[in-house]
Amino acid sequence: MNLYADIRTLVIAELDTLVREGVLPDGLDFGAVAVEPPRDVAHGDMATNAAMVLAKPAGLKPRDIAEALAPKLLADPRIETADIAGPGFLNLRLAASSWAELTRAILEAGLDYGKSDMGSGTKVNIEFVSANPTGPMHVGHARGAVFGDALAGLLDYAGYEVTREYYINDGGAQVDVLARSVYLRYLEAHGQEVAFEEGTYPGDYLVPVGEALRDEVGDAFVGTPEHFWLEKVREFATAAMMERIRSDLASLGVSFDHFFSEKSLYGTGKIETAIDWLSGKGLIYDGVLEPPKGKVPEDWEPREQTLFRSTEHGDDVDRPIRKSDGSWTYFAPDIAYHYDKIERGYDQLVDVLGADHGGYVKRMKAAVSALSEGRVPLDVKLIQLVRLIKDGKDFKMSKRSGTFVGLRDVVEQVGPDVARFVMLTRKNDAPLEFDFDKVMEQSKDNAVFYVQYAHARICSVLRKAEEAGIEGLGDGSLAAADLSVNAHPAEAALAAKLGEWPRIVEIAARTHEPHRIAFYLYDLAGQFHALWNRGNEDHSLRFLQEGDPDTTRAKIALARANAVVIANGLGILGVTPADEMR
Repeated sequence: MNLYADIRTLVIAELDTLVREGVLPDGLDFGAVAVEPPRDVAHGDMATNAAMVLAKPAGLKPRDIAEALAPKLLADPRIETADIAGPGFLNLRLAASSWAELTRAILEAGLDYGKSDMGSGTKVNIEFVSANPTGPMHVGHARGAVFGDALAGLLDYAGYEVTREYYINDGGAQVDVLARSVYLRYLEAHGQEVAFEEGTYPGDYLVPVGEALRDEVGDAFVGTPEHFWLEKVREFATAAMMERIRSDLASLGVSFDHFFSEKSLYGTGKIETAIDWLSGKGLIYDGVLEPPKGKVPEDWEPREQTLFRSTEHGDDVDRPIRKSDGSWTYFAPDIAYHYDKIERGYDQLVDVLGADHGGYVKRMKAAVSALSEGRVPLDVKLIQLVRLIKDGKDFKMSKRSGTFVGLRDVVEQVGPDVARFVMLTRKNDAPLEFDFDKVMEQSKDNAVFYVQYAHARICSVLRKAEEAGIEGLGDGSLAAADLSVNAHPAEAALAAKLGEWPRIVEIAARTHEPHRIAFYLYDLAGQFHALWNRGNEDHSLRFLQEGDPDTTRAKIALARANAVVIANGLGILGVTPADEMR
């Protein structure tokens, strides 16, 4: 049941009636007609902009359309009032029976309440994390991992066919640096004194890798020239770090459907195939770029390069794909990788990247537009930095020195559920403060606690009802209760919030914004806690009505519907609902 979609269907049907009656002209486009929550809840349960958006194409005043539409809507038993506001907005208040039916529908649907077929099986590839395999996951990676995984869960819930993908950056010079750093740890494991030069990775996390390499090859690499061991150590070190990365991510509850190696693009013809495809479309040429805007670097000189006509697909400038020495730029394998994804049949692509990749967005969108001839959209989501705070002080991290705060460190201190939820309490492109002390507080200011506490309170109510000997507490029995007794405005307000859930799911999925789910759950928990607190003063609002099992079942039905939605929302975010709080 999608109450907002159902009422919008009613509005469209009555607009069609007005067309048939000659009140509205033929040929109107109803696509912009919306049914949404009103800006002020005091105005009603829902509002429609139908009169406003149709006035100009219909050649009528908005208020005239609203006055014709209102009585049509009032004829439906679900609508209690239809009031015209301002120049022509229609504010609707639903009948109490609508909220009872909604509660019943939620209990009957269970895990399926809010699920959508909006995606209709559209194949989406979400690439996220994709960190260089040169060190363990740090807290910055954690935010990208949580965002990507939650987005995948959201789109799956909305009917898309989702692939979670990790792009292993194992084709660049940084992997050679990793190999040299591991080799030093390998020598150290053989009892030698070593010195880490600038540009290597001195972190202690490579100590066990060096020891494992010693156990694997013995002293075969000791005292040998680099060309003898570099490739073998590179492969060994990359595999070891990827194993650790998988383990770190698993501690956060994140796993992937597919790992793609950048190295597989080199020497296999895949880069050449993608570039040749673009060349066949007249999008590759040899030319000289204009000097960069602003202050020109002293070492800049005009030189001919092989360029991609990315400006024909929305970019600001054309982009080099091959250097003057004949080697590929870093952009060339990126083009080939996305060409591979398009060839695998994906209908949509999502790249989740760090905030420092902002300059990458236009060129990659241009490449995907060209490679798919505009058929496959690419959405690039940039993840802003995380500021770690503990005991009122900043936590600092530096991957190269090895003093960073690891993803696993965060999970071990607060748990995966807290870590995941907190990472989604801000939009992805907004900075995030992660205060270890605050995220463990049991207060309204701690969003994850506030939501978990609501679910735990509902579970507590059910346990107390069972202890009191009340029968028929399964969702099926609760759905069959006389729900008309839940007629108080505070109960209607909670039901109205539950009615927003399917709409929120579709909006969040359409915009690729899983933080909307976290925000909604916090608001929903607030509505529930408000009703709970009202029960302290008005005993008729308590969920347990002493000596009245029928009314108790009806009250618990509303609470249980709330728990269903919280559990469904937390499931999208990869967070386990709490049955009790300790």
